[in-house]
Amino acid sequence: MKYYSINNRSALVDFKHATIEGQAADKGLYFPTEIPKWNKSFLKELKDLSKLQIGFEIMKPYVGGSIPEDQLWKIMEETISFDFPLKQITQNIFILELFHGPTLAFKDLGARFLSRCLGYFAKSIGSKITVLVATSGDTGGAVADAFYKVEGTEVIILYPSGKVSNVQEKQLTTMGDNIHALEVEGDFDACQQIVKTAFADPELKEKLFITSANSINISRWLSQQIYYAIGQSQWTYDEAPVVSVPSGNFGNICAGLVAQKSGLEIKHFIAACNVNDVFTRYLATGNYNPTSTQATVSNAMDVGNPSNFVRITELYNHKIDEVKKHVSSDSFSDAATEGAIKKIFDTCHYILDPHAAVSYLALEKYIDQHPGNKGILLGTAHPVKFPSVVERIIQQEVPIPGQVENVIKKDKNAMLVAPNFALIKALILQIVK
Repeated sequence: MKYYSINNRSALVDFKHATIEGQAADKGLYFPTEIPKWNKSFLKELKDLSKLQIGFEIMKPYVGGSIPEDQLWKIMEETISFDFPLKQITQNIFILELFHGPTLAFKDLGARFLSRCLGYFAKSIGSKITVLVATSGDTGGAVADAFYKVEGTEVIILYPSGKVSNVQEKQLTTMGDNIHALEVEGDFDACQQIVKTAFADPELKEKLFITSANSINISRWLSQQIYYAIGQSQWTYDEAPVVSVPSGNFGNICAGLVAQKSGLEIKHFIAACNVNDVFTRYLATGNYNPTSTQATVSNAMDVGNPSNFVRITELYNHKIDEVKKHVSSDSFSDAATEGAIKKIFDTCHYILDPHAAVSYLALEKYIDQHPGNKGILLGTAHPVKFPSVVERIIQQEVPIPGQVENVIKKDKNAMLVAPNFALIKALILQIVK
């Protein structure tokens, strides 16, 4: 398998190069030259395969010869070491819980796969790899945990000051060792722009092996297909489900769309958005107009210019009519989001986090408009990560899972910085000596 920059189709690289580089030199995102078609036997036997077998078979063609199969299997064992249960909420709506990993977020899978791949590659290149990542919430914690003490890596996380939850902040600022947190006085888009600028900076590229752990990195992005297949392996109905995805930087839903193109039986996708609705407006008008980010209770979705939008359009040859055949979108206010959390808790005794609540609203609306369908929403984070919102609504404490019990007691260790690239560049060079 080869990969090309969306900005330049002629420059082909392998999985190792694309993973280490993160973003192409021309600032384009990497994209596979082909989307593998999954064997009919694989799809037919999905319900009988283990999580490890599913993950291994999905990623094998993307990795190609960059990682030996025995090492890929070992990486998969360390990546998929937790469950992804499918649970019923209402008669027609199910939730795929993706928050049973070490940091209680869906990003644990992609971050762990990426960290293990980079750890393997670091041994072969004989040089330290610097991982630079921007986070709107859960990515930071997942990356910090996944890369903690991974030999040959140094991790620098940029996050927007005051715009992540307390649990999220503690997860990304308390690890120490090779994990460094920069608290940026700005929003997520400012953090993301600094990361993109860093990848194109000649001095940083000359002095460091620098890569990204955001969903712009193919290893993190493409590995997210795995839990869609694991979810499908638990689906017991003859008709394929509609799948609703909380959407921020659009790497998650784009991975699902790739899985669908490979043969996974998903009837339709819904990109569930909060008031940061650039994609919803794009489908409605045909115009893509990024805007400034607005802060919401579903903070991980607060993205005004999602990086992976270009991958979705690339997947469908930049034809909006083709995009619309596979995905629709709706956006919802904080008031509606909070109303959904209360409704589902009162009627179904299930606690949704704010992101899953947005996804629920989108799926509920779709099924109301298309009777007879059943659907799956993605539960991307445990509600304990958003206690100030969730506990106020349900009027009781959310039980604290063991994964975060000790983390929230630790002291935050982060450097407060202005959203200034020159300043942050100097800090990066100082950290990675």
